[in-house]
This record gives sequence, structure tokens and C-alpha cells, in this order.
Amino acid sequence: MARMSKPAQPRPLRQRLGLNQQQFWSAVGVTQSGGSRYESGRSMPKPVVELVRLVHVEGIDLSRVRGEDFAIASHLRNTNPALYSRLKEKVRIKSGRTT
Repeated sequence: MARMSKPAQPRPLRQRLGLNQQQFWSAVGVTQSGGSRYESGRSMPKPVVELVRLVHVEGIDLSRVRGEDFAIASHLRNTNPALYSRLKEKVRIKSGRTT
């Protein structure tokens, strides 16, 4: 899977998702006013860029994910790569993603 180095500019991404600034930015822990500055051209720090990618591009709900989830996925990928690949494909199909 090719990793996206930087999500699309935040304003067009937010508008494409149909979210207002409060909804979009609060999902990644940024205030509406801070998000407004990023949308106006201020450079986003790398952690904010990554959070925007995870939440708004990858569709990860940060309030539900735990470190344990990543450890389990990593263990499964390393110990049973065939099962990991099958599960990953089923999740892609279920979510409507094709990549």
C-alpha cells in the first residue's frame, strides 16, 4: 500500500467530506480557529498532517483505537500473513475501499 506523505489541502478535503470546520478539526484535536489558520495557508505540523490523514483519509476513529489494537494487528501480520491479508481484504470490501 502506498503511503500518502501529505493529505490533500485541508479545506478542499473538509469540503469534500461535507464537514464544517468545528467537526473536521475537533476530530483531530485542533481548535476551529487553529484549523482555520491551517486552511488559510499556515503550515501544519507533521503530527497534525498525520492525524488528518488517519482520521479523514483512512477513516480511523481515534476515540476507539487503542495501542493494543496495533499490537494485535502487528502480531497477526507477522505470525499469520495469509490470514492477515484475507482479513484486510474483507475489511476493504466491507468499507467500499478498493486499493
